[in-house]
Amino acid sequence: MHIVIVGGGKVGSALVRSLSQEDNNICVIDVKSDVVRQLATDYDVMGMVGNGASASVLKEAGIESADLLIAVTEHDELNLLCCIIAKKASKCQTIARVRNPMYSQEKRFLQRELGLSMIINPEQTAASEIASLLGFPSALGIDSFAGGKVEMIRFRIPEDCKLDGKALKEVNVMIGGDFLICAVDRAGQVSIPDGNFVLKSGDNVSLVTSRKSAKAFFEKINMNTNRAKNTMIVGGGKITLYLAKMLDNLGIAVKIIEKDPDRCTLLSEELPHATIINGDGSDETFLKEERIDTMDSFVALTNMDEENILLSLMAKKKVSRKVITKINREQLNEVIHNLDIDSVVYPKLLTAQKILRYSRATKNSIGSNVKTLYRMYDDKVEALEFVITENSKIAGIPLRQMKRKKGLLIGAIIRNDKLIIPDGQAEILPGDSVIVVTTHLGLQDAGDVLEE
Repeated sequence: MHIVIVGGGKVGSALVRSLSQEDNNICVIDVKSDVVRQLATDYDVMGMVGNGASASVLKEAGIESADLLIAVTEHDELNLLCCIIAKKASKCQTIARVRNPMYSQEKRFLQRELGLSMIINPEQTAASEIASLLGFPSALGIDSFAGGKVEMIRFRIPEDCKLDGKALKEVNVMIGGDFLICAVDRAGQVSIPDGNFVLKSGDNVSLVTSRKSAKAFFEKINMNTNRAKNTMIVGGGKITLYLAKMLDNLGIAVKIIEKDPDRCTLLSEELPHATIINGDGSDETFLKEERIDTMDSFVALTNMDEENILLSLMAKKKVSRKVITKINREQLNEVIHNLDIDSVVYPKLLTAQKILRYSRATKNSIGSNVKTLYRMYDDKVEALEFVITENSKIAGIPLRQMKRKKGLLIGAIIRNDKLIIPDGQAEILPGDSVIVVTTHLGLQDAGDVLEE
């Protein structure tokens, strides 16, 4: 695919990195020459210095033959204008990053009237991820497939857990039910396990199951499955505004700490059911006075990564169930892995992943049938949902006869809205949705699971 990316900031650079690995022809446009030069050098892509809303600049970038334009500058209106001009100049698909809550309320109207393929809001996407985690505190991350009928839940095995020291085939007998452990991260080493793989405390495990079966699974290993009843949020930015509204709908009480009095006033107007406190959330004494120790959960959403990390480490000792940390810089990944922090949310990576998922899906016209895609464990593993067509190479073959690539697992089959955890006798049929978990990045078609 020929893809034009307007904006080389955090989201733009993450997109360039991911999409350039997938045999795409990328052109990135930015007004800053040093940004363009760095991206072009690092990822071997075409770079242009200029305004992405200029018809002449877009034409020079090859918009007339482009398949997709992605506008992710810091300015909503500029992103929308880039998409409008691109649609006038070509038949390409268009995606705009739009962050203003006002525009989010008009999302459907904008998409319809401007002909946009997708509008993506990083703050709203991050808020949705956080709300999902607060609804299931035992999880480090939750990804949905088949319209929410199947979930991949990541969790860390605690000490003295029933899973510690058990081979996966023993776990299946001990617990029963519809689930499959499909990936394990142990101290940064990721495995796609077989039945002989032995679990250990501290392992970061990915489990494919339904939400109902997940609840039963975690109850059998004595891990809490009840949603948080209340949460304290430090930082009153856009993510907080979206998140508080979502949590109110879930019946989770919200207390927000924000040190800007004007922002507190706005939050109070927008969030009548939340408790808004004007104060310094980085002050441990102040948090104690606001009774952090009575909270089920804590979310660090300030604009400083380091402050969020320190707040989360402190909160981990105070709250009873869940601590969530927002991080913007991937460079802190290695440091965070060695810290006792529950869940980390990266808004720019969630945004890039959502766009990557759409990009991979648009290749349907040239043979791909990817419906859903997630990247996990620092982009070492992909979980994909394929829709099986009549002429699929894997249709009608029992799994035990299928010569699959190593480092790849067929985690689930969804047939007529029912979840099937496959064994060796299972066959994949046309019309099925199939979830594949693999260390082979960039699969385009269900047939790619087979050895060449």
